Amino acid sequence: MAAPAPFFKTITKSFRDVPTQPGVDTVQFCDAAEGLVKIFDLFGNPAFGIVQSDLTGNIAFLTFRYAGGYGQQRKGREEEDSYRGLDVVTSASFSSSAALSGSTAANIVGNDHRGLKFTAIGLRRSQQNQSEELSVSFQKAYEGSLRPHHGMMVRPLFALAMKACPYRATFYPKLGEPEAEVQKELDEWLTGLEKIVAQMEKFYKEGGHGTI
Repeated sequence: MAAPAPFFKTITKSFRDVPTQPGVDTVQFCDAAEGLVKIFDLFGNPAFGIVQSDLTGNIAFLTFRYAGGYGQQRKGREEEDSYRGLDVVTSASFSSSAALSGSTAANIVGNDHRGLKFTAIGLRRSQQNQSEELSVSFQKAYEGSLRPHHGMMVRPLFALAMKACPYRATFYPKLGEPEAEVQKELDEWLTGLEKIVAQMEKFYKEGGHGTI
């Protein structure tokens, strides 16, 4: 029986390949973010369903906003870089007169980026501290990303998920072989993700939209 394909060969887009100038390409960003959701399948525990559900809902919102939320502004100009940027889509979401208020849209989009930040911190910390179990890495990541924005009802659910992280010895082999090549792919994927998170953090701060 053939070994399963390495994880990074199964996803549509790596964050490494998402254009970030003049802005983060929204379509390619959403494609890459769907791959990020799938990495939690490798954790092998339904407790992470809450993390995946949160990320999936936020990605769907961004996809909707790009496809139709500011269609008149974008109509006939879909291929122009300035109209593909995630910052443009995000700004349009904030100022929309549709059902969602600007503050609600800002929170939804912000939650998506916080979820990305949470994943980036957790995996990078795990990669850099090879004696540290994933439960510790992701607990620290949660504290530095999502926890300050969660209420008292949500925090216990995420705390349970962090405790359900697999052991390193279980998780990393699931990324595939050969190990050196997979680790290189992981590092490049994380570097691309971290660049996007930093770029959107700057956009939020400079635009007075809060913090990620």
